[in-house]
Amino acid sequence: MSELVKETLEVEGATVPFYSYKMGETQYIEFDTSKCGPPEPMVNAMAGLKLVDENTKLAMINHKKPGGLLNKIGENYEIESEKLEDGRVKLVFSYKAGESEKADLSENSCAG
Repeated sequence: MSELVKETLEVEGATVPFYSYKMGETQYIEFDTSKCGPPEPMVNAMAGLKLVDENTKLAMINHKKPGGLLNKIGENYEIESEKLEDGRVKLVFSYKAGESEKADLSENSCAG
């Protein structure tokens, strides 16, 4: 099996590094906000979700399940959740036909 090659990806509005890699035919975009406090997980998730489509999934690594984010866009994406060995959570957001287009991704920053 070939080694996973992660490339740095510029994502508009992001405050943490984003990486892109391919597994099979699927393109993944990944970021880690496990060491960030609010509103950074939401800000980065909203920036990354703009890139999700039929062939691209977004992987978010966070210190816990982001309840506010899931309440906001949970019905617009297929979401897989996995608890990592170190206690962090990995969420993978996939395109949901007819629903992902309805997600309001404009509210990606916190006033103040």
